[in-house]
Amino acid sequence: MFHANILTLFPEMFPGPLGASLAGKALEAGRWQMDVLNIRDFAEDRHKSVDDAPYGGGAGMVMRPDIVGKALDMALSKQPKTRLLYFSPRGRVMDQALVEELVEQETLTLLCGRYEGLDQRVIDHYAMEEVSVGDFILSGGEMAALLLLDACVRRLPGVVGNEATHEEESFGQGETPDLLEYPLYTRPQEWRGLEVPAVLSGGNHAEINAWRQRQAEEVTKARRPDLWQKYLASKREEV
Repeated sequence: MFHANILTLFPEMFPGPLGASLAGKALEAGRWQMDVLNIRDFAEDRHKSVDDAPYGGGAGMVMRPDIVGKALDMALSKQPKTRLLYFSPRGRVMDQALVEELVEQETLTLLCGRYEGLDQRVIDHYAMEEVSVGDFILSGGEMAALLLLDACVRRLPGVVGNEATHEEESFGQGETPDLLEYPLYTRPQEWRGLEVPAVLSGGNHAEINAWRQRQAEEVTKARRPDLWQKYLASKREEV
């Protein structure tokens, strides 16, 4: 069973949105499990301090290695065979390929940083993997953990009712994994003067698939030229 350990200064943020919708139903059904550990519980002074000023000066505060280390030791004593991730702007950028790797793990241990970051010695000592959710700054790693876990949980067997959904999504696992998804339509046929493309209600599945392919190519070329170039390269390799 997929299991997540989350180390955080704000345990009240979990399960948060992971307790609702597909992830919440899967959690309630026992398809995955979550344990949340409050890093502040391992502080020893009366103020429960977990940070201190950085050596060498500079703005902000740094999470202390002695306190975070004790929290990690506790987590690892219960789940020693785990993949240990720390959310950091300088980490590997999260993508669907990483999600597919992580969902195969029995246990993930996610460390949510705060302040200016974590003492480098903790990262080095535990050989932690650094992961980023994008080129922007968050207040802490909790939102990143929620994003990553949502992406992983929906890939677990039985969580999404129709498994074919994964194949057709942007960054899915189908024949064109590097294309963005084509436009989607449903009833009513006409809404505020806008009609559903006729090809989608014509019943010719070959024409529908061809239309969807063209639309996916056009939107990818226009909005994500980086993905478009990767797609073209993959098609050249097939020739």
